[in-house]
Amino acid sequence: MNNFEYKNPTKIIFGTDQIKTIANEIPKGSKVLMLYGGGSIKRNGIYEQVMSSLKEFDVIEFGGIQANPEYAILLDALDLIKLNKIDFMLAVGGGSVLDGTKFLSSAALYKGDNPWDILTKRIPTLKGLPFGTVLTLPATGSEMNSGAVITRAETKQKLTMGGAGLFPVFSVLDPNVVSSIPSRQIANGLADSFTHVLEQYMTYPIDAKIQDRIAEGIMQTLIETAPSIMADPSDYKAAANFMWACTMALNGLIQKGVPTDWAIHMMGHELTALYGIDHARTLAILAESHYQYNFDTKKEKLAQYAERVWNISEGTIEEKAKAGIQKTTAFFQSIGIDTKLSDYTKNYKGTAKEVASRLEERGLIKLGEHRSITPTDVEKIVEMAY
Repeated sequence: MNNFEYKNPTKIIFGTDQIKTIANEIPKGSKVLMLYGGGSIKRNGIYEQVMSSLKEFDVIEFGGIQANPEYAILLDALDLIKLNKIDFMLAVGGGSVLDGTKFLSSAALYKGDNPWDILTKRIPTLKGLPFGTVLTLPATGSEMNSGAVITRAETKQKLTMGGAGLFPVFSVLDPNVVSSIPSRQIANGLADSFTHVLEQYMTYPIDAKIQDRIAEGIMQTLIETAPSIMADPSDYKAAANFMWACTMALNGLIQKGVPTDWAIHMMGHELTALYGIDHARTLAILAESHYQYNFDTKKEKLAQYAERVWNISEGTIEEKAKAGIQKTTAFFQSIGIDTKLSDYTKNYKGTAKEVASRLEERGLIKLGEHRSITPTDVEKIVEMAY
């Protein structure tokens, strides 16, 4: 196991009726900016619960943060923060709202002239404007980590950012919110969180037994929970396990002391930027071809995964590893997610070259746990996903 440091300062408030506790977590006298997405929180009752909890605070609202949070819209929110001297933010939504809030947390204290530099120059945020979250859509793990992904439509860019200053102060996780989530979004949450675990697990053995077992447990929980939560989102037991598994998949714990990959995500971001494909579905598109292309360097962990997660005990390491890849694709398909790029666009010719070129332009020329995946490799992997 490699050396590591681990600190996660986010307070998790989990369970039924916990939204009412928000007032206890925000400093008294704060001027609060509440951020949310397309307005579903006003239809499912979450908005009323949040506003009731904030009745003692001066609250300004900012809605309209869409999936793949858009830089131009976030700049409007940044103007509000500065004009009204906001000192605390509350993100009420899924990963996009939370990620957008993280960008605002960084940008609000950024001393430079152009906030986009935070992303293009990969400037880590060591101190941000404090914020809390109310999670309404389990998927990204953004409620308990310090990373974010922001989109800029005019340049077709989707870039990452992060830093120790971007952990939420607190996050409220009430599994009851899952009951109002459309099945497509639940499927996305399952695929997104499952791939988050794979990116931190599917590398090579390093004798990190605890990290491996926790990762395998999260994946087994998602597999076991998927049929129940897809069939009945109001099933509280299933919703609770689904929500917590999504959080645990990317709160930093299982990646400590181990090599990590993230090539699937880097390539997937480009497919979203180019075609608007749901982030989780880009991961499902690329997973099989990525593991097949890098089979020789990953086969030991693939075989371990097949044995421990899918109970495949027969065959050689290579046979079990190949079965593990097939099981992964079958899992995505079982929750209604297509796994080929051609299922989403007929305009895919030339995509592989463009994805490779876009990554190369940003200096992302050594991807994967071995930093051995070049733009040429990226092109081949994406072609295999057509």
